Amino acid sequence: MSVVIRQPGVVLTDHLFQVPLDHAVPRGEQIEVYAREVVAAGKERAELPWLLYLQGGPGGRAARPVGRDSWLDRALEDYRVLLLDQRGTGRSTPATRQTLPSRGSAAAQAEYLSHFRADSIVRDAELIRRQLLGDEGRWSLLGQSFGGFCTLTYLSLAPEGLREALVTGGLAGLRSSAADVYRAAYPRVARKNAAHYARYPEDVEAVRRVADHLLAAPAELPGGGQLTVRAFQALGLVLGTGNGSDLLHYLLEDAWVRGVSGPELSDTFLAGVQSKLSFAEGPLYAVLHESIYGQRSVDPGPTGWAAEQVRAEFPEFDAAQALADGAPMLFTGEMFYPWMFETDPALRPLRETADLLANRTDWPDLYAPDVLAANRVPVFAAVYHDDMYVDTVDSLATADAVRGLRTWVTNEWEHDGLRVSDGKVLDRLIGMARGRL
Repeated sequence: MSVVIRQPGVVLTDHLFQVPLDHAVPRGEQIEVYAREVVAAGKERAELPWLLYLQGGPGGRAARPVGRDSWLDRALEDYRVLLLDQRGTGRSTPATRQTLPSRGSAAAQAEYLSHFRADSIVRDAELIRRQLLGDEGRWSLLGQSFGGFCTLTYLSLAPEGLREALVTGGLAGLRSSAADVYRAAYPRVARKNAAHYARYPEDVEAVRRVADHLLAAPAELPGGGQLTVRAFQALGLVLGTGNGSDLLHYLLEDAWVRGVSGPELSDTFLAGVQSKLSFAEGPLYAVLHESIYGQRSVDPGPTGWAAEQVRAEFPEFDAAQALADGAPMLFTGEMFYPWMFETDPALRPLRETADLLANRTDWPDLYAPDVLAANRVPVFAAVYHDDMYVDTVDSLATADAVRGLRTWVTNEWEHDGLRVSDGKVLDRLIGMARGRL
């Protein structure tokens, strides 16, 4: 029996579904997928259209709502919302350092995780749609970031299940390899660094001081992780969000205390750093990230730790050289490196598994350009100007390649605009869908 919970202004209903691990073998091993239905209080029995929300990631569970918070407030005016924990996340047969060893060897774990990409997520969603709406029922789709990537896969594999699609910050390059993605990303991240240092010029020296200290002696984080210079640079992941520059500045404000032997990195700083760098809550974000760009028709070879390989083309991200030259140290962005599986306790047991995935070849295609070129599903997408996480050039090229897709390009918000705009971004897309804009 489904669990029903009432919160101020909303009614929440839990749903659990059994789906095949491998959709090519529908009667084979089954895994559990969880989703939470959200409807406005008083509309529980109303005939509302469904809106499936696909979370960013990969590896991120759906948000846990508290009433009509964030974009849900706007969505619940028109829809019955389904928040999906994509397979391997949240309550959907989680895949973590604690659970994956039960699969056996690293090779067995890698084979298992090869079924956790967007194509499998979409096929899960289709099984769920038919159970909730019937074979002929169609629902609307809202995809944020990686959820937008999944939306393009949905439009490629099962457009008949969709009545409309809304995308925020998630139009992927249809023909971009992992190396292409990172080659375009490093310059964008450098621009975000420049903007941060222009906003907080005092941080140039503050960052150099911490980096110099870590070069001499990496620090231990409270959870047992290791803070190296490269790990410190990875804090730049936040710079693509609306308040990321401010968060980074405030973190640096608390970097030092005077201990018995002199200045040392403070517990406050180290705890804050750990909260930003640990993948304990979403290890698949690191383990599977590069695989989301693998497509046999684009690049039949492995993704091969592309962020690490391409980094050598951008020597300005060499922290030691920056310190030697008296230059600002640059933070990195949404890049995932082999060393992360050594410094983060949540990832250490998965190092060999991640390496096997990085060296896997012949990933199936995720997008069907010919199907997208003939698309008949209304699609409306917000594209954020100079988005740090998803290349704007790629996004606009994809918009041109999907028949009937309309874009709204804005610099009012960063990549997390859906979450922080109090429903304004979603309202704009719904307005476009309803012909008001």
